[in-house]
This record gives sequence, structure tokens and C-alpha cells, in this order.
Amino acid sequence: MDIKKSFYEDLNNLMNSLQFKIICSAINKDEYIKRYGKGAHDPYHISFSFIMERLVFCTDQIDKNAEIIIMPEMRGKREDSLFISHYNSVMDSGTYHVSSLRFKNRIKQLKFCRKRDNVTGSQIADLVAYPLARYVLNPKEPYIPFEMVKEKIYCGRKGEIEGFGLKVFP
Repeated sequence: MDIKKSFYEDLNNLMNSLQFKIICSAINKDEYIKRYGKGAHDPYHISFSFIMERLVFCTDQIDKNAEIIIMPEMRGKREDSLFISHYNSVMDSGTYHVSSLRFKNRIKQLKFCRKRDNVTGSQIADLVAYPLARYVLNPKEPYIPFEMVKEKIYCGRKGEIEGFGLKVFP
């Protein structure tokens, strides 16, 4: 058997055996800037707010007592500082859809990790990022890796992923 094919089969079997949900967000930067102007909020932060909201919604369905630790990868001193500031703002003020209290009851810690720490969750995020991006950029084009990833995306009661585990904005 082809080594590459065998590797991907093993990887798919591993991913299917693991219990996790994907919650992701994508910002169409060109459309975002066109709609909100160059002074708009950082798309990375907006995307993170959407993910925080959906973490709360997802855990409401799965385990109302779940405590979340968010572990983003370090991006640089300045970027991490801005990220922490945004995180604290969301935790202190809430968002349109989730109150500060609701965030604080669920999200317990923000803990940065380095790429070289080889954190399992970060590795899984890296593996699913490309199939998700391909889907967002061209949802009509069939792409087999996305079909495998799709099974892990947090979805609504009717099986819909967009607006649930996949937030595309604007």
C-alpha cells in the first residue's frame, strides 16, 4: 500500500476515534474592510469573540458544568498583549449574545502555548484548518478532507454547521 495513503487512512481513523468538536470562525477580510472600513476591529479578535460565544453554546448542549480552558498559540509579544486585552474585555463586558457572567461561569482560564510545545489541541486545529478554509472559500466544490472534518463540527439540532460550529463573517 502507498505510504502516503496509509498515513492518511490512519490519520482519519485516529480523528474519527477522538471525541472533540470543532468550533471555528472565518472572516472575509476584503468584505469586512469594505463594509466596516479600515478602522474596524481586528478581524482576529472578532473571530475569537465568535468562537468564545460558540464555545458557550456548544457546552450548554453537551455539558452545562463544563469548564473551558482556552489555549491559543503565542503569536508575538504585541499580538499576545492585544489578544489578552480583547479576551479580558469580552470576559468583563460580554457580547451581544453572551453575558459576562455566562462567560465567567464557563471559561476558566486563558493559557498561551508555544508552537514547539506540541499541544494536541493545537495540532488537531492545524490539521483541520486547511479543509475548513477550502470549504469557506468555495463551499460548492467537493473536497474529501472537508467531508471527514465536517463530522466533528459543532452543529445545530437540524445538523446545520454554519452559524454554529462554523461562523463566516460578514
